[in-house]
Amino acid sequence: MEQQTALCANCGQPATTPYCGYCGKQVELKRITVSGMLHEAFHFFTHLDKGFPYTLKKLITQPGILQRKYIAGERSLPQKPFSMFFLCASFAAVSLYWINSALIRYYDAGDSAEAHFFHKYWVLLQVSMLPVYTAITCLFFRNSKKNYAEIMVLQLYLFSFLFVMLTAIHLLKFIVHDLQTRYIELPAIILYSLISNVNFFQHQNRLSVVSRSVISIALSFLVASLLQDWLVSMINK
Repeated sequence: MEQQTALCANCGQPATTPYCGYCGKQVELKRITVSGMLHEAFHFFTHLDKGFPYTLKKLITQPGILQRKYIAGERSLPQKPFSMFFLCASFAAVSLYWINSALIRYYDAGDSAEAHFFHKYWVLLQVSMLPVYTAITCLFFRNSKKNYAEIMVLQLYLFSFLFVMLTAIHLLKFIVHDLQTRYIELPAIILYSLISNVNFFQHQNRLSVVSRSVISIALSFLVASLLQDWLVSMINK
């Protein structure tokens, strides 16, 4: 039986198989539907059907190891670093905004300028600070034989989890409305980052990794906190 020839809807070349031999696209395209468009957008931005839950689980159970394996070539299962970073940063920004807004509205607590900052500028601040965080880590681990891009992969995944963790810490304000979360955030950030760095820089002296990590993490946290406080104060004016 002769195979029927059809013209590829994408490039116009003749094809006898479901997928075009010239451009690789499906020959007979399905009709575009709203549900199909939403599914494609959801899948493109999140890959929640496999990548996001897997990556979040590994960041909880194997911090630093996930990043090391990703750099080594195991990249099919994890959410891509930048995608994970933006998803978690956006989630944290929206969550922190609503937490502050709820505190102001229902408990006469919180800070309206801080809520506005989280809503409008927090994600932009984190994206802007990412090269700084990476540069600080590179400075303290310049003998690790990891290049700037590889250190950035470490930071992208690390901060992705920290964003989720910080959101959970801010939920404590519903119990203690005037809670200064930074007294909880800094130890939690240092502990998680220490574990991540020890696992990531596995071939270096552990004590040296710990000491350098504490200094670099504290410096990054200080720079970010000062900049955030300055931006919030500018909003208050």
